[in-house]
Amino acid sequence: MSRAEGVIDVEAEAPVASWVLPVLAVVLTAGMLGYLQVASLDSIEQRVLVPDAILDATIQHINLVVASTLLVIVIAVPLGILLSRRRARWLGAPVLALANAGQAIPSIGVLVLLAILVGVGFSMAVVALVIYALLPVLRNTMVGLQQVDRSLIDAGRGMGMSARQVLTTIELPLAVPVMLAGIRVALILNVGVAALATYTNAGGLGTFIESGIVFNRMPILLTGSVLTIALALIVDWLAGLAENKLRPRGL
Repeated sequence: MSRAEGVIDVEAEAPVASWVLPVLAVVLTAGMLGYLQVASLDSIEQRVLVPDAILDATIQHINLVVASTLLVIVIAVPLGILLSRRRARWLGAPVLALANAGQAIPSIGVLVLLAILVGVGFSMAVVALVIYALLPVLRNTMVGLQQVDRSLIDAGRGMGMSARQVLTTIELPLAVPVMLAGIRVALILNVGVAALATYTNAGGLGTFIESGIVFNRMPILLTGSVLTIALALIVDWLAGLAENKLRPRGL
């Protein structure tokens, strides 16, 4: 098979797989909203499941995910680069152990602990999400840089490149696929954990899950759960598209 034929095969298969997640998310969302239109809701359910409230909670959830993931990238990527340098490698194990501890603690525990020590609200929920999602990005950044073929680095230095040039032109481009995979995992983690942010008065779709449990109302609980699942599918799809776009050609 020629190279051109191989490319055509991949491109022909990609659209089918890439549209599964958004279609499933749309079906879930449409099915949930359709159910709410025809279901016999009592006064409590009607008060809670107002369209504006659903939209506001969805926006709050997205804001939590975006803010926390951006902070994770800003913190974990430079830190991973630093810890992959020869002089700082001895710090890698302790820092990874600390990041592991952050993820080993149940997410609700991190949220409640921060709420007790610092307070509640959007900012504190973002801090908790950052602590919980830091590990995948940090670890993948370090692993991606460490797995770069040493001969390529030596070749770059042999051509007269500085350490900074080797990092930016050889190491980082080759590590991008692994780093992007870590960011994608962090995004999905944040979508799920952000549902617990309602317990620190940060809003989000978890508000409906909490209300459904408290009021013992299945339609409210289903609304929060299904929309959270749909959002996770959409975020995973968008992250996959970004991963394919940002991946250096030939890797």
